[in-house]
Amino acid sequence: MPEDLPLSTSLRVQPQPVRQQVEDQLRGAIISGAFAPGSHLSDRSLCEQFGVSRSIIREAVRLMEAEGLVTVVPYRGPFVAFLSAAEAAQVYEVRGALEALAGEGFAQRASDEERAELRRVYEELAATGPAAGREALLDLKRRFYDVLLRGSRNAYVGRMLGQLLNRNAQLRATSLSDPGRLPQTVRELRRIVEAVERRDPEGAWQACREHVAAAAAVALRILRQRERDTQDALTETKPERDGRA
Repeated sequence: MPEDLPLSTSLRVQPQPVRQQVEDQLRGAIISGAFAPGSHLSDRSLCEQFGVSRSIIREAVRLMEAEGLVTVVPYRGPFVAFLSAAEAAQVYEVRGALEALAGEGFAQRASDEERAELRRVYEELAATGPAAGREALLDLKRRFYDVLLRGSRNAYVGRMLGQLLNRNAQLRATSLSDPGRLPQTVRELRRIVEAVERRDPEGAWQACREHVAAAAAVALRILRQRERDTQDALTETKPERDGRA
């Protein structure tokens, strides 16, 4: 029988608080698109879906609001945030700078094991086709960034980019909805992996910037088209004036 371990090194599994589980699941539902942009997040509906109290739901919604995933409309309640094309362009601009720093740091400071892990995740993504579904593809992208941020050894970039990627997940889903985007993404990520394997900080920085710029171009094109379609629909349904002042 092994001796009892000190409390500080106990191997006992600690269950996550219910509040944290709800926060993680709500965040995941928004990021994956299960709760689409513009969806109303009513207390009653969320309480029924998650099986928890209203106070826990409200705490989780407040956290999502702080992370930019939820917008609270006065007298109407919380809604899943909807990014306009103009807002999305700003998100991509910041993401490009942070991701380039992460790639540069990874090339300089990552261990051999982390470089090999990044290669493994990339190979898994490269072998995955569109038939795998959006959630599977987004999960692989999340794992790729988890390794990249960990190996960059920059806690500030990790925290800021990690939160921004949550906000950016809806945009990544939008860009991946383009039929030609996945093969292009695979080529872009290969350039990042090859640069960090060469221990080339400048090459990794440039490859990350180019990846974000390409993703932005696709997502913004789709968002702007959606905005035009919405405006056209509103124009068509606008009642005609009867000519009276």
